[in-house]
Amino acid sequence: MVKRTRLASPPPKGLAAGQVLRRDVLRSWGWVGSEIADPSLITRDHLLATCGLSKKNSYPFCRNQDQSKSRRLKASRTSSPVATNDVIPNDVIIISDDEDDGTLCGKKGCKINPNCLNHLGQEKWKDEESVMDNFLQYAKLGENPLLLTKDPDLPVGLKNLGATCYANASLQVWFRDLAFRAGVYNCQPLEGLESKFMDSPIFQLQVTFAALQESIQSVFNPSKLVESLQLRTTEQQDAQEYLFMTHLDAEFKKQPNPSLQSLINSQFEGEQIYGTLCNNCKYCSERSSNFLEIEVNFQNNSKLEDRIGVLLEPESLTGDNKYFCVECDSLQDATRYTELRKLPPVLHISLLRFVYDLKTMERKKSKSTIVFPKVLDMNQFLGSSAERRASQSQGPSSNIYELRGILLHKGPSAYHGHYEAQVFDSGADSWYQFNDEEVTRIDKLGDKRSANFKKVETSIEDSKDDENSMASRPTGSKRKKSGNTSRKRQRIDDSEDETPPDIHSKDAYMLIYALRQSDPKISTNPEVTAPPRAMNVVNELNASHDKECEKFAENEKSARSALNARRAQVLDIFKSWSVTSVDQDCIVVSQQALQSWLSIHSVAGLFANNKSADATMSPHTQIPVNDIICEHGLLDHRKADSMKRVSREAYDNIVESTNCVFEPALSLDDVCSICVHATFKERLYQMEHPRIVAQFNEKLKSGDEHSGYWISKAWLKDWTLQKPKMHAASEDDPPPDSPDFASDVCCEHGSLSLNTTARRHISIEACEILTGLFPGWVPNSIDDEPCTICEVAVSERKASRQECRKRAEDEKAKMKHMLEYAFDGEIFLLGNVSCALIPFTFLCSWRQWVKKPAESIRPDVLDNTMFFCEHGLLNLDVGDIEATRTAAIIKRSEWNHLEALYSARPLISLTQSDENEAPYQFNLPVCSECRQKRLSDWESVELAVRIFGKNSTKSEETLRPKTYGKSRQSKRLRQIREHGEKSHVKVDKHMSVKDVKVSLQDNLDIPTICQRLFLHGQELLDNEATIESLQVLANDVLELREESESGDFSDSLDIPVQRDEGQGFGGTLLG
Repeated sequence: MVKRTRLASPPPKGLAAGQVLRRDVLRSWGWVGSEIADPSLITRDHLLATCGLSKKNSYPFCRNQDQSKSRRLKASRTSSPVATNDVIPNDVIIISDDEDDGTLCGKKGCKINPNCLNHLGQEKWKDEESVMDNFLQYAKLGENPLLLTKDPDLPVGLKNLGATCYANASLQVWFRDLAFRAGVYNCQPLEGLESKFMDSPIFQLQVTFAALQESIQSVFNPSKLVESLQLRTTEQQDAQEYLFMTHLDAEFKKQPNPSLQSLINSQFEGEQIYGTLCNNCKYCSERSSNFLEIEVNFQNNSKLEDRIGVLLEPESLTGDNKYFCVECDSLQDATRYTELRKLPPVLHISLLRFVYDLKTMERKKSKSTIVFPKVLDMNQFLGSSAERRASQSQGPSSNIYELRGILLHKGPSAYHGHYEAQVFDSGADSWYQFNDEEVTRIDKLGDKRSANFKKVETSIEDSKDDENSMASRPTGSKRKKSGNTSRKRQRIDDSEDETPPDIHSKDAYMLIYALRQSDPKISTNPEVTAPPRAMNVVNELNASHDKECEKFAENEKSARSALNARRAQVLDIFKSWSVTSVDQDCIVVSQQALQSWLSIHSVAGLFANNKSADATMSPHTQIPVNDIICEHGLLDHRKADSMKRVSREAYDNIVESTNCVFEPALSLDDVCSICVHATFKERLYQMEHPRIVAQFNEKLKSGDEHSGYWISKAWLKDWTLQKPKMHAASEDDPPPDSPDFASDVCCEHGSLSLNTTARRHISIEACEILTGLFPGWVPNSIDDEPCTICEVAVSERKASRQECRKRAEDEKAKMKHMLEYAFDGEIFLLGNVSCALIPFTFLCSWRQWVKKPAESIRPDVLDNTMFFCEHGLLNLDVGDIEATRTAAIIKRSEWNHLEALYSARPLISLTQSDENEAPYQFNLPVCSECRQKRLSDWESVELAVRIFGKNSTKSEETLRPKTYGKSRQSKRLRQIREHGEKSHVKVDKHMSVKDVKVSLQDNLDIPTICQRLFLHGQELLDNEATIESLQVLANDVLELREESESGDFSDSLDIPVQRDEGQGFGGTLLG
C-alpha cells in the first residue's frame, strides 16, 4: 500500500499575532467632513490626531526593548498599547498569542510610530567596546603615537617632505655602507667652528644616520638635513644630479684624520685609462682619470655585463677621424681604447635611464628593460684587453662584487615621478624596499620575474612574535598591520653554489655593488657607534616619543573612564524614556534629534565640558528639531512621520545628565492650529468640489436654450476638472470674472465681448450653484447686446486695413527696385541711372510694412541728417555703405516718390564715376576727420564677411580688403565668384578672434577648425587677440576661407612651448 503524503497547508493570509487591523487608513484626517465641516469646530483632540498623537490614531505603545523585565511588568499593569479602560475600540481588532514577545515592533514598521522609541541607535551603547569604537574619537586624543613605534624586525623609514624622495632613497643606501657610515660618524668639528657644526650638513647627516640606527620610531623626519642643504622640498630633482657625495668629499678632506680625508676616494673611487695606439709606429699615449660611477648605455633587454663590455670596446680612428701621431708627425690610423685599472670596494653603476630626445628637444625616460646579476665578476673587465682575456682562463676571481642596492624611479616621465630603493641590510641579512615612510621586507628584486626565476622557490618563515606584541609595535601609518611578520628567503633546488637568477627592471637607474670579502670568517658587521652629539639628538627624540605615548595613554584612560560614566547615564535614560499612555506628560521631538543625541551630542558635550572649570556653568548644547516644526515655530502635522514623544521625566534627565536641550522643547499643546486649519480647508475642498461639480453638470444643460447666462469657456473647463489647475492649496478658487478670464465674456468697456468663441452658455440653475459659491460674481445674460463701441471700432479697423493694403500695393509698384534689390546692396543692377542714399533702418521698416501692412507700422518720415557731420559735410564714403550697413542706394526716381510720400530730406545723390576706386561718387564732399572718428569710435557693429568656399581658387596672396573696381561683369554669379559670398556678423570690441569664429560657426554652420580669417590680407592666427587690439574699423571686411577639416588646422592654434629644464640644484649647497 502506497503511503499518501499530505499536502502542506497554505500560508495564512490573516494578520500575525499581535498585529493591529486598522479599518480607517486615514484615521488622522478621517474626521474631516464627517465630524465637522467648519474649521472653528476643530478641537485639541483633532489637532493631536493630525500628528498621530491622539487616541484616534491607534498607534501601539511599543514596549521598550531595553527596559528591565521588572519595570516592564510594572508598566504593563498600568497601561495597554491599544486599549483604554480595558475596552478595545470598535475599529481595531487585536490578534494575539499568549505571550508578548515583542515581534510587533520593527525598525521599518515603527519608523512613523511616535510611540516607539526603539531602533534609534541604542546598540552603540550596549557594551563598553562598542562605546569606545563609536565615541572615543570625540575625545580628540589625536593619532596614537604607539602606531609610530618602530617594528624591531624592520628598519626605520624617512619622511617625504614633498619632493625629497630622491634624497631619501640615496640616504638609505649610504647608511647601509658600514665603512661610509663609520666615516660620517668620525667627522669632528673643525677648530673654531664648533658653534656652527650643529647646523652643518655633515652633523645633520650624522643625526640622520643615528636615527636610522637607534630611533624607536618607525619614521624619521630629515627636515633639518634638507634645510642645511637648502633643498627645495616642492621641486622634484633628478637623482643623477644629487651631488651630496662631492660635498661630503670636500668636508672629509678638511678632517685631520688621514683615513677620513681619503674615505670617498678609497671607498667609492676607481681609476680608468683613456688611451690611443698608433697603428703605424705602435706609439701609445694614455690619460688616467678617476670615477665615482660607471655610466652605462643600454637598450631593451640588454645585459649589464654586455653593456660594460661595449663600453670597453676599442674604437678605430680612420679616414677623416685619423689620429695625429707625435712620433710619426703625421695623421695615422689609430685605435682608441678604455681600460678599468682600479675598482673601488663599493662600485656604483649608473644606468642612463634618462636620455635626451633630439626630436622633441626634451629629456625622456627610457622604458627599456635592463638585466643585471646579483653577483658580478669584474675581473673580466679589469686591465688591458690582454689581461681581460687571460682572466677568463684563470682560477677563482678576486674581484667578485655582490649586489647591495638598487635605486628605482617610478613613473613614465623624466620630469616627475617617485624614487624608491631596494637595499640589502647585512645586519638583518635581508633585502628591504624603502618607499619613504613605508619599509617592507622583500624576496624579489627588480620589477618582474625573469624566465629563470621559475626555478627559485620562495619560503616564508613565521616569526615568533605574537599578535599582541605586533599590535604594540606597528610599522608606520602606511604599513599594513599584521599579526605575524614574514621572513622570506630564496632556496635553490640543486645547490647553494648555483648562480642566482638575473634581475629584470624597467625602473632601475643606479646599481650598487660591494666587493665580496675574501675571508668569510671576517665579520662583515662590525659595531658602528654614533657620536655623542648625534645620539643626544636621537635620545631626545626617543624620550619625547616615550613621553607622548605616556601622555596619550593617560588621556585615553581618562576618556575611557568618562565614557563609561556617560554610558551608565545614557543607558538609564533610554531604558525609561518610553511613554506608556496617551495622557502621560511628555515632549515631542524629532527622530533625527533623538538619533543625533544618541550618536553625537550626548558625548560631544562631555569632552567639551572637561575643558571648563565648572561644567555646570557651561551653556546647554542645543539640538534643533527643525525637521518637525512649521514656519510658525510649532509642530507641523505634515512632518508627523518624524515625530517621537519622550517622557517628561526622561527629558529632564537628559538636560541634567548630558547638558543637552531640544530646541524648541514642544509639548502636546504645541500643534500648529494655523497649518491644521489650512490643510483642513484643502481636504474639505477635495471632498466637496467633486460633489458640487457633479451637481453643476446635472443642471448645466437643463432649462430653455434662450435663457441663461454667459461664462468663460476656459474657466469652466478648468473648474470642472477633478483637480482644477487654477486651484491653489488652502485658497478659494478664482471666480469666473477674475482678471485671467474676464476678457472671455466682457470687453474692455465692460459690455458683452464680440468674441463668441471664448464664452459658452449655462442654464439658470447651473448659474445659481456658481453664484452660491462666488457671491461677488455678476453673470452676463444671454439677452445682453454686444458692445456697440467695439462694433464701431471693428468696422473702422477693417476699412483702415483695406486702405493700408491698397497703399502698400501702390508703393510696391512705384519702388520695385527698392523693395527687391536695395536690401542686398545689388548696385550692379542700377546701370547708369542716377541714384540716391537712404538710411538702412528706414529701408528695413518700409519693407516690413509693405509686406505685412496690417501687422506692421508704416514709417513716418525719411531723414538723412544722420549722414552729415557737425561741419555740414558727409561722414561716410561710398565704400562704407556695404561694409557698415548704415545706408542703402536706391534709384533717383524712387527718391522722388519718397519725397512725396515720406517728406524725404535732404537729398544725397550719387552719380556714376569714371574712376576705378568706386563705381559711384557723392554730389557732396566727405569730411575725412569725422568719417574716421565714426568708423573707429564704436562699441558694437555688424562687420561684413566675404566667404570663400572649400573649392575657391583664390590664393592667400590675393586676399585683400574689398575695393570697388570698375568691373565689366554684369551678372550676379560672376560677382560672387570674384568677391565671395557675403554675410555679416555682429561683434563688439571686447570679443576675441575665437569668439568671432564661434559666432560665424553658429551663423554659417562652418566649424571653427575649418575657418581661416583674414583682415587686410593678414591671417588672424592669434585666437586670443581682441577686436579692439586689432584696431578693426566699422567698415572693415573680414574674409573667411573655409578649409577641409584635417589635422593641419586647430581651433586653439597653440604653439608648443619647449619645457623648462629647471635650475637643478642651483641655489643650494650642492649647486
